Amino acid sequence: MARWETITVDGQLMRVYLDAPAGARRAPAVVVIQHGPGVDRFIHDRVERLAAHGYVAAAPDLYHRQPPDGDMLTRIGRLHDPEVVADVDATVAHLRGRREPEVAHVGIIGFCMGGRVTYLMAVSRPDTFRAAGVFYGGNIMKPWGEGPAPFDLSAKIACPVAGFFGAEDANPSPDDVRKIDAELSRLGKPHEFHAYAGAGHAFLNFTNPATYRESQAADAWDKALAFLARHLQGAR
Repeated sequence: MARWETITVDGQLMRVYLDAPAGARRAPAVVVIQHGPGVDRFIHDRVERLAAHGYVAAAPDLYHRQPPDGDMLTRIGRLHDPEVVADVDATVAHLRGRREPEVAHVGIIGFCMGGRVTYLMAVSRPDTFRAAGVFYGGNIMKPWGEGPAPFDLSAKIACPVAGFFGAEDANPSPDDVRKIDAELSRLGKPHEFHAYAGAGHAFLNFTNPATYRESQAADAWDKALAFLARHLQGAR
């Protein structure tokens, strides 16, 4: 059953929304990284859908260090890469500490700012993740705080990357996507990028009628599930 669990990161409490396949003794896991609005109904839905497909899925609340104020862009602006990495590390440790089901290989996916975090984790923890799914991740070429941008560390990626982008998005723009695609190709990193005509940013988010595009969202999600299955399901 899907539920909130609480773990400790750097001496602070962080909530994690978690679901797991019923009756499984061993299963792959997927960390789900929130979009700008937080771990809301859309992120809950992704966690629950992944559990229905045989994954232990967990979405950490990356805003847990912040006071509950400010608009979405303010809250995103308060995030710093080292703290985000620590939060995801703690989530992975929590998953690997499970016994029912025991966790096998781990993948990661994220939406909007979570797509950027997914790329960040792929370059920061190349030995942790077996697959990374980036859904319209903007600002991959910018650092959050001091240090290099995730894009600048692309050579460190050691897992396959799948990207899903709206052709009408401004962040990442089609030019940004082409630049990332070209860099991964130059480095010989396995990746597959999918661009969707008629879609902009957040086209999977069914809670926002202004951005949601049903057919494009369904295709992207089906492709993401197939990608995860290829790289994670064999460990079950």
